[in-house]
Amino acid sequence: MSGHSKWATTKHKKAVIDAKRGKMFAKLIKNVEVAARTGGGDPAGNPTLYDAIQKAKKNSVPNDNIDRAVKRGSGLEAGGADYQTIMYEGYGPNGVALLIECLTDNRNRAATEVRTALTRNGGSFADAGSVSYMFSRKGVVIVPKAGATEDDVMLAVLDAGAEEVNDLGEAFEVVSEPGDLLAVRTALQDAGIEYESAESSLVPSVTVPLDEEGARKIFKLIDVLEDSDDVQNVYANFDVSDEILAQTT
Repeated sequence: MSGHSKWATTKHKKAVIDAKRGKMFAKLIKNVEVAARTGGGDPAGNPTLYDAIQKAKKNSVPNDNIDRAVKRGSGLEAGGADYQTIMYEGYGPNGVALLIECLTDNRNRAATEVRTALTRNGGSFADAGSVSYMFSRKGVVIVPKAGATEDDVMLAVLDAGAEEVNDLGEAFEVVSEPGDLLAVRTALQDAGIEYESAESSLVPSVTVPLDEEGARKIFKLIDVLEDSDDVQNVYANFDVSDEILAQTT
């Protein structure tokens, strides 16, 4: 997980000033809309919506866009799409296991785009259940190092149900059971510690170490997958050292 988180955090920083910014905005807005549809339009009573809004704001999505997404999702404004969540399983180069989470209003289009991305980049579809058993659903909060030390973070989250705090280089990753995510996030807020994102994630139980060539191949595949409007998240079980990460980003 550490390799993937480190890479995701690094890539996230680049993405804010990237040409893909519009695409990233669209995915964050979709997240907000679906969260509002699922749990209601009041962030105070819907932690998933609260976290989706916070993530959108931290990535500079304009407030107007966020507000409209909440209204569409909660039925106060017309135009909301009927999004379905679909999880595809696959393998990338070097036997890296992949879970590809799509949020789509067109199941056939999503499946075609995922299959094309995999087959053109050294990957393949896997049978349902053949990859997912390697991942567990966890709550993951990313805390930038600028605002806190590891001891500060540990002290804040220990009694809130956090299982571990990992050092990702520029940030800390706080892992918990999904049901404890709200308590962990609230504990950080109460301690005055800024966090970058708080969300439910899929964490691998076994990881595949990659060399520089392997890392470049899997990064390219994930980039192509994430380029699809239907793909919301890609989870993978590779591990990459800091040295290799520095060479490939």
